[in-house]
Amino acid sequence: MLEFEIPAPERLIVRAEAIELAIVYEDDDLLIIDKPAGRVTHPAVGAASGTLVNAVLAHVGGRLPGDALRPGLIHRLDRDTSGLLVVAKRDESLHALAASMKARRIEREYVGIVAGVPRNPRGTIEGPIGRDPRNRLKFAIVAEGKPSATDYTVRAAFSKHAELLFRLQTGRTHQIRVHLAAAGHPVLNDPVYGRKEARFELPGQALHAWRLAFAHPRTGEPLEFTVEPPPAYLQARRLVG
Repeated sequence: MLEFEIPAPERLIVRAEAIELAIVYEDDDLLIIDKPAGRVTHPAVGAASGTLVNAVLAHVGGRLPGDALRPGLIHRLDRDTSGLLVVAKRDESLHALAASMKARRIEREYVGIVAGVPRNPRGTIEGPIGRDPRNRLKFAIVAEGKPSATDYTVRAAFSKHAELLFRLQTGRTHQIRVHLAAAGHPVLNDPVYGRKEARFELPGQALHAWRLAFAHPRTGEPLEFTVEPPPAYLQARRLVG
């Protein structure tokens, strides 16, 4: 008879780390950060340090409201997706922004380069997203998934690719990447839902969260932020154009 003892999973502890941040805006209630591609948003198994959250904790002096592993976060970006992210600094701000997100009052727009050119210059891709039953590390459109909708507009059409503008109606994990792959237009250089191409100097998919707009959680003042894609994205755009 063989006996095995399975050790208890190691408890993740989120520590402040002095990591450079690209801060677009800051006040007493929130931070707007331009996250670089290649950085994980928050600690998880396999990425316990070096994340955006570790950096923000150091910046604010070690305390953020909310979940211990996702403090201050209203939403997240995939590791290799660059762009704008909002972080709450106070409990009241976290609750107000979370309510705005749930009510779809926070506008999030992305730009991305995809394979092929969609037949319609604008449209909505819908399909419930859940875990891929054949690969638990991926997501897919599945009957039991959560309702999901992605609006798109063709920003520029090239011979074999297109640059699209995306607006999220919902915020599922890998939503844009799953929807575009299912539509036959995977995001360029996506190693999970498309294919990695050595000629591009991108760490992963050509996807950038370029715009955020919402009401300030305390004052109600309209806020809008935009940030252009990083150099590696722009280089990829030149190559396909």
